[in-house]
Amino acid sequence: MGKRIYINAFEMNCVCHQSPGLWTHPEDQSDRYKDLDYWVELAQLLEHGRFDGLFLADVLGIYDVYQNDKSACIRQAAQVPVNDPILLISAMAKATKHLGFGVTCSTTYEHPYTFARRMSTLDHLTQGRIAWNIVTSYLESAAKNLGLDEQLRHSERYEIAEEYMEVCYKLWEGSWEDDAVVKDREGKIFTDPNKVHEINHNGKYFRVPGIHLCEPSPQRTPVLYQAGASAKGREFAAKHAECIFTSFPSVETAAQYVKKIRDLVKKQGRDPKSILIFNLFTPIVGATEEEAWEKYQNLSRHISYEGALALLGGWTGIDFSQYDPDQVIEYVETNAVQSAVEKFTKANPNKQWTVRELAKFVGIGGAGPVEVGTPQQIADALEYWIEVTGIDGFNIAYATTPGTFKDFVELVVPELQKRGVLKKEYDEGTYREKLFGKGKARLLDDHHGSIYRKRLIQP
Repeated sequence: MGKRIYINAFEMNCVCHQSPGLWTHPEDQSDRYKDLDYWVELAQLLEHGRFDGLFLADVLGIYDVYQNDKSACIRQAAQVPVNDPILLISAMAKATKHLGFGVTCSTTYEHPYTFARRMSTLDHLTQGRIAWNIVTSYLESAAKNLGLDEQLRHSERYEIAEEYMEVCYKLWEGSWEDDAVVKDREGKIFTDPNKVHEINHNGKYFRVPGIHLCEPSPQRTPVLYQAGASAKGREFAAKHAECIFTSFPSVETAAQYVKKIRDLVKKQGRDPKSILIFNLFTPIVGATEEEAWEKYQNLSRHISYEGALALLGGWTGIDFSQYDPDQVIEYVETNAVQSAVEKFTKANPNKQWTVRELAKFVGIGGAGPVEVGTPQQIADALEYWIEVTGIDGFNIAYATTPGTFKDFVELVVPELQKRGVLKKEYDEGTYREKLFGKGKARLLDDHHGSIYRKRLIQP
């Protein structure tokens, strides 16, 4: 029996999330993203397949770097139109019992005071099944539409994120004591005011003097995901993340990252095994190998070259329209997602990518690996990634939805369960307990956020 594999579905409240052009495939239903029934049906499918969670991506701008224009992005539905992901969760949680929900929210553009309330509310309504994917945002278009002249520098976005986390920890962990809510009907006291504390935060970017508006939720702090893979992102993850999402295209680059991040986690005084690392993965599954490859070839005919480069332009800050399709790309430092450039250049010097190859690769499933084969071959690939890289699980991206997820649930999940690497039943408890074990509903004691809990009873 191999190491347990953790599985999330990777989705976004938009059309063709990571596979630009595949909305044209006759079996794709991603244009149902506006239909709440679609999301409820998907959540139920994933729970049936014993997925750990549904990981919802988000952006606050559009991909207008390619040709220095919005047209390609809009024409190809490259993550626009895009709706708010948070509003989906209550309905999906009502229709399921165990599935966790990870939602992407930016530290750059929303005030932590209101955000903390929103997440506590969701944690209450889902009975502790909420995770937050912490991002600092990277699109210039988002910055301009939210009142800035230009995108903040990469380093400053992480400085803001550090203080943002401090405010959130103070609100979630340090404002209300566990027994503050007494519900004393005879004494007519719902909450003991002596056990609810102002956080008195006065920092460089935020000033929050008062109390958290919510009583403690099942997890207090939601499970913390983080997806930054740049040097700054790795430092941030080592301090704050409980789960890390990566999208490396090869086992070599992933293995290098895993070693670096676990070393950084150890330097933070945390157990390096206390974080779970998920890599992006897109499976194309068939009952036979021939059927799988026929399916892949059919999907490939729907890839949008300009849609793929529109996404890449937004991720990297590079306008790929200025290059010949057969030109080899080289590392260029940008103010967008720096790791998106590195993973195809510096991190894997033995592979040279042309623009055309890169567009085709990204066209199905985004920047992560795509595996084509039988259920046994897909399971072999997943186990190989786990063994060689040291990651813990995967965010499964779709080529078509819900088809990719349905194939995985019906064909791959039974194979993984037969091998003893995927659970057959859910454990009880919160999302954090399902990931890390019974009795671990709150942040671990060696996590940075726990220091704010320890200050609860101090004046």
